[in-house]
Amino acid sequence: MDLRIPSLTSPVSGSPLTKGLAATGSPAVAAGGFSQALQGALKEVSSAQNHSGQLQREVQLENPAVSLEQTMLAMQKSQIGFQATLHVRNRLVQAYTDVMNMQV
Repeated sequence: MDLRIPSLTSPVSGSPLTKGLAATGSPAVAAGGFSQALQGALKEVSSAQNHSGQLQREVQLENPAVSLEQTMLAMQKSQIGFQATLHVRNRLVQAYTDVMNMQV
């Protein structure tokens, strides 16, 4: 009985990854890259924080079109996004520190 696990090093022909590799030569370029994904995530968190700030001002000015529930939900979303960003930053710093402390 053969118990070997098939290798996943080569993608199946016709998959989106294969098409991206054929067009660009590397999966990072095909997907936009890590730095672009990180920049996009930071922009989304910043946008969520700006939106919640605007809603907070509108609630303070007693704008009847803005509800307190909507404002609280926006605040929670921006807080969760910020906390996730902070965790990613801490993990990246820790990974950098680990790599720099490796002996060659």
